[in-house]
Amino acid sequence: MFLKNYTIQLGKDILIRFPKKVARFFEFIGEMNRFKKKSDNRFSIKYADIYPCLGDKMATTPFDQHYIYHPAWAARVLAKTRPKFHIDISSKLSFSTIVSAFVPIKFYDYRPADMQLSNLESSFADLNALPFESNSQPSVSCMHTIEHIGLGRYGDVLDPQGDLKAIAELKRVVQQGGDLLFVTPVGRPRIEYNAHRVYSFEQVMEYFSPFQLMDFSLVPDEGGFIANANPSLVSKQHYGCGCFWFRK
Repeated sequence: MFLKNYTIQLGKDILIRFPKKVARFFEFIGEMNRFKKKSDNRFSIKYADIYPCLGDKMATTPFDQHYIYHPAWAARVLAKTRPKFHIDISSKLSFSTIVSAFVPIKFYDYRPADMQLSNLESSFADLNALPFESNSQPSVSCMHTIEHIGLGRYGDVLDPQGDLKAIAELKRVVQQGGDLLFVTPVGRPRIEYNAHRVYSFEQVMEYFSPFQLMDFSLVPDEGGFIANANPSLVSKQHYGCGCFWFRK
């Protein structure tokens, strides 16, 4: 029944979107011909070279609410704490590349990034066995990552407790008085297999006990960013983005 309903919905989406794309393409051809007539001949303009960008006519710039706001939040935390160096475990790579402009970053991932930037290093790490001594790292982040561990999405071993094992590793390596930035989907607790888990506020707090919560901020379902958010808002979310700053 699920596959039947999914197929029907997919067919409806195609029927709605395809005619709009075709109409936009013919509009694009008309715009190109008008542009050619106005050309100052500094460049060749040929149909063989066309590169149609048909979805960019918008009143505002679209963006992924989760993945724009949470790195911006984390960067602002690091601008306050100013650690001598920062360890990031498998978060969005652009976060490390940008923040390395003012804080030395060591980026670790199961799939290391081949990057050449000053103040940025990248190495292999398994979240279930981090290559650090216990209580050794002053500043660590792991953002929009833990919710995937153990679901097999990235070829990892199927493990219903994979997220808890990874959280235990994060807690282990942070030094006393050190900071941990953790980001994850929040709302009604569930697994949307095999994409991700969604956690309640209470679950996250339990898993990171006895760490102290320094800040909780939220990207709610309707979008936008709520700094120092009221935790009671989490239960009202379907797929919010919870930003937790913990101190050990």
